[in-house]
Amino acid sequence: MPEPLPAALAEIRELLLGGDLVRAVASGRRRGQHPSVPRAELRPVSLKEGARLQVVTSDGQRPVTRNHEYGPAAAAAVDALLAEPFGSWRVESAGVTVQLRVTKGGSAQLHRGPGPAPPAAAGHDRPAGHLLDPGDPLFDVIGGDAAKRRQVDAFLRALAATLPDPLPDRLHVTDLGCGNAYLSFAAYRWLTTARGLDVRLIGVDVRDDQRARNTELAAALGWSDRVRFVAGTIQDAPVDPPPQLVLALHACDTATDEALARAVGWRARWVLAAPCCHHDLAAQLRRSPTPPPYQAITRHGILRERYADLLTDALRAALLRRRGYRVEVVEFVDSRHTPRNLLLRATFTGAAPTEAQRREYDELVTAWSVTPRLATLLAGASPAA
Repeated sequence: MPEPLPAALAEIRELLLGGDLVRAVASGRRRGQHPSVPRAELRPVSLKEGARLQVVTSDGQRPVTRNHEYGPAAAAAVDALLAEPFGSWRVESAGVTVQLRVTKGGSAQLHRGPGPAPPAAAGHDRPAGHLLDPGDPLFDVIGGDAAKRRQVDAFLRALAATLPDPLPDRLHVTDLGCGNAYLSFAAYRWLTTARGLDVRLIGVDVRDDQRARNTELAAALGWSDRVRFVAGTIQDAPVDPPPQLVLALHACDTATDEALARAVGWRARWVLAAPCCHHDLAAQLRRSPTPPPYQAITRHGILRERYADLLTDALRAALLRRRGYRVEVVEFVDSRHTPRNLLLRATFTGAAPTEAQRREYDELVTAWSVTPRLATLLAGASPAA
């Protein structure tokens, strides 16, 4: 049954400010009226300064995020949104979900249901919630189908598992070989909203048209003063100041080695690299004699190529350890979505490699008669330890 709109909005207000809010979305418009923004999303966030009510509004092209301190500031922000002529509200709180729709006559149709289900327990088949909501206005600007959003979520989970808490108040990030930069934008969005950090991000790509496109998107998002893009090679593009976090996601073949070498040169504290194709060592394996008893691997082209992939990344991890990094090789995203699903996750500790680690690397390259490109690039750099 229709209910008076003021009373229904008062109920919405109580849920938004009552302390049990999970998420709320206002959208649409009332008959003959137009809100100042077509969509608004609200959720509680925990920042360094304390609990805040985050309000993300979008004009369909550019999201704007504001974090309001609970009390008069949050109440004023909520009252301003409730005064807008939105056609519908959906509010999810810990105990109830309320869907409000404004009728043509200006009354309210309210549907009340149970609150959102709690996160699944460990080991349950239900997937965990997204770190960056698939409905985030960011995706309205950068685009992205369901597969891309899954990759974004997988990458952000790897990033969350890498970075400690607390982090420096200002974090400098560089994405080497950023391409269309959708993961760069997602990282910036998550670091600034979920982690409450002041982030400065530089994306590097050899193509100037990518630089121009990504710069336009940064402007559309309102991030031009904090997110910028340069055209140049991974080895030589100007990046200042040196970043604490380096990303190199699906850089092709030895471009991953160039990114890792530059990260080591900067002594970046954290490195996330998702390698792409691995041609360099594959070519060396074709030219070199195979040590016994591994001829059965290299006799078949497809097996040799797959082994070259594993050998390349194993040697990359070993070389990073020799430069003072703790390294993990993990699955980046489920192999159903992409076969290039390994991620090198490195944290600088300054610890010297053990003698066993040195020996296993030396024996491996000697046995297979290979010279990793990363070893060549690092040859002139001073050891981190």
